[in-house]
Amino acid sequence: METWDVATRLGDTTARINAACEAAGRDPSAVRLMLATKTQSADTLRSTYALGPTLFGENRVQEFVRKHEELADLSIEWHFIGHLQTNKVRDVLGRVQCIQSVDRPSLVDTLSKEAEQRDLNVDIMIEVNVSSEKSKHGVYPEDLVNLLNHVRQQPRLRVTGFMTIGANVEDHDVVRSGFRLLRELRDDALQRGLVTEAATELSMGMSGDLELAIAEGSTIVRVGTAIFGER
Repeated sequence: METWDVATRLGDTTARINAACEAAGRDPSAVRLMLATKTQSADTLRSTYALGPTLFGENRVQEFVRKHEELADLSIEWHFIGHLQTNKVRDVLGRVQCIQSVDRPSLVDTLSKEAEQRDLNVDIMIEVNVSSEKSKHGVYPEDLVNLLNHVRQQPRLRVTGFMTIGANVEDHDVVRSGFRLLRELRDDALQRGLVTEAATELSMGMSGDLELAIAEGSTIVRVGTAIFGER
């Protein structure tokens, strides 16, 4: 895709975010745009970075490691947003500023052990399957407290917020209710002291549903298709 085309789409997406914030009575500066960079080449990301975005999210470990090396001269804030296998943790740790897709005790244990060995502190988000769809990753809402209690025992891990993927349905009320649930789960975790006061992020909303997510308090929207086009 030509740089000018990406610039146009980036401008359109920013306008959507601003309009959604205005409709929700929120400050646009409270919502960050993350570029979902899966399948995009390092050259495309380099030219896109020159347009202003600095927050990038990757789904695939091997692809991410390659891009991280090729773009090492840029001040990119990398987040890992895909399903992370425990045997790939060592490839991701130390290269990202946050792992958004922590969803099970075995991953928590592996992250904690690797972080301890490397003397690292690791920012994570808890991925919640708010729609309880079997096709999606993420801890089920009813299991969230147990997972958070497990994370609390790992001094090297810091929960900065929660992440979800909206329900794959056309009914906007259903999609929005899922986003509302994630916000309520975050608020409950904060109130009960299951996470620290730093755990305020809500990473929810993508190209097709970012307005619904912003209406329910999203602080990070993960956008790929709306900027780079269909994969």
